[in-house]
Amino acid sequence: MGRGWVSPVEEGAPDGAQEPLRSIKILGTGVGLPPKVLTNKDLERMVDTTDDWITERTGIKARRIAADDVSTSDLCAEAVANACADAGIEPAEIDTLIVGTSTADTLFPSTACWTQKKLGIRGMPAFDVSAGCSGFVYGLEIASSLVAGGSAKRVAVVGGEVMSRVVNWKDRRTCVLFGDGAGAAIVGPGQGDSGMLASNWGADGNLAAILYQPAGGTQRPATHETVDELAHTVHMEGATVFKHAVVAMSQAAKSAMKDAGITPQDVSLLIPHQANRRIMTVARERMGLPEDKLYSVLHKYGNMSAATIPVALHEARKEGRVPDGSIVVLTAFGTGFTWGASILRW
Repeated sequence: MGRGWVSPVEEGAPDGAQEPLRSIKILGTGVGLPPKVLTNKDLERMVDTTDDWITERTGIKARRIAADDVSTSDLCAEAVANACADAGIEPAEIDTLIVGTSTADTLFPSTACWTQKKLGIRGMPAFDVSAGCSGFVYGLEIASSLVAGGSAKRVAVVGGEVMSRVVNWKDRRTCVLFGDGAGAAIVGPGQGDSGMLASNWGADGNLAAILYQPAGGTQRPATHETVDELAHTVHMEGATVFKHAVVAMSQAAKSAMKDAGITPQDVSLLIPHQANRRIMTVARERMGLPEDKLYSVLHKYGNMSAATIPVALHEARKEGRVPDGSIVVLTAFGTGFTWGASILRW
């Protein structure tokens, strides 16, 4: 299932161990999206860039931006409430709450605990998963194990971010990429053949510095110097991230597909982390999937980090792209350097 001790960029990395189908079902999905839209045309007035430059290099046309008084937990709480309504349950009926985020409300307590407070619920375990853009896939892996093991019946998995607070708005290479939002899924026991057919997840901490926020933790606590250096914003080696992201997403998905015993022809829909159109396209091609099986909301929302996959999954469901019996591939990469893929039969 997982092979976290070896980077997928290494040729000949071993396949994950065969796992039985874990009988789970996504009972409902929901999103929390700020109403403010920041378009590429708006960015032309803020930084040295153009709509054509952004579109050609990223595929992004717009992104959502949270209001000053909105935090990550606000968006997560909205997404969970909407997912619960979609599943026909009340938030108080959740028995575990998992939040994947890189933009926590506070270093402590967890954003999951703040989300509990805003939902007006208590009692169930609530914790964050810090796996960057892979956060939702990591959370889904944990949730499926809890449900399949019988220790939980309704797990809320959320990916939520307010990336606009951690970007350098003077750096045209990064500020054009990110947006704010949250997406949630309620995971419960499966019905019939529904379930997670296989998964693959891991990390390579040797690549941590290619995408990170240098200051604000114990390595470099906040000082006037770190603020002046803009060290509390996203720092990314774009070309290096591109190379590793393509390999990580495609290899994780291919390994999981092999373990699930399926071929590209069996896949109904691919929902990758929505970071950059070129990354998504090359990863899809390496998986052997045709263009019409790739689902994207990147043009509307930009890179929402851990929120991209659950938001895309929700919209795909609402468009009727995920009927019962379909096989959906989720695959992601993120800071850490993390990766993860899940093969779901709906």
